[in-house]
Amino acid sequence: MDTILNHDLLIQNLNAFSIAYTQEQLAQLDRYARLLVEWNQKMNLTAITSPDGIAVLHFADSLTLLKSVNLQAGQSMLDIGTGAGFPAIPVKIFCPQAKLTMMDSLNKRLTFLQTVLSDLGLQATVQHARAEEAARETALREQFDLVTARAVASLQVLAEYCLPYVKVGGTFAAMKGPSCPEELAAAKNAIALLGGQVEQVDEYTLSDGSVRHIAIIKKIKPTDEKYPRHGSKIAKKPL
Repeated sequence: MDTILNHDLLIQNLNAFSIAYTQEQLAQLDRYARLLVEWNQKMNLTAITSPDGIAVLHFADSLTLLKSVNLQAGQSMLDIGTGAGFPAIPVKIFCPQAKLTMMDSLNKRLTFLQTVLSDLGLQATVQHARAEEAARETALREQFDLVTARAVASLQVLAEYCLPYVKVGGTFAAMKGPSCPEELAAAKNAIALLGGQVEQVDEYTLSDGSVRHIAIIKKIKPTDEKYPRHGSKIAKKPL
């Protein structure tokens, strides 16, 4: 069988971050990788499809989230702009008891994600919506213990998309690259306006030398009803 996922490299990264794993979890990740590569031939899900890239830049990168947040059984997690399911599905594989919702504005991606969930025997909700619109829904607004986003937008913009979904006392975990410190400085006003407070910033170096940051932002007060604004306003005039 051809190699879709570099298991040795994945295990090397998991061990480096002291992330415990089972053979079943590795098998689920392997199946996920196969579906990703297979579906990527039909639609643009990701530019990263090499066995090493999937192991490090998709799976290990996503799972660093488990080092920065303590996701308990029964807690709710929303992944905004989930794309091909990162970090949501790797996290769900390792925390199957968490209540996961994945949101994306592109319906065909959600078709892929539903296939993955079914194939891997995982339960999760997929939400076809634009983040700035769905945040107006009572069933979603300030309802989540943990909200994540990875490679979606600058933090100044991302805060307005994500913080309205976080319940007071919950966490927004922004998964960013090397520019995180600069982005945090630019987003300081937005985070405060939206009811957030930066608690910590964790730095991780993957085995290929890539630097990742996870900014942990606590929701300390409700978000004003006027946020989020229309998508065009968020883009043109960030808070």
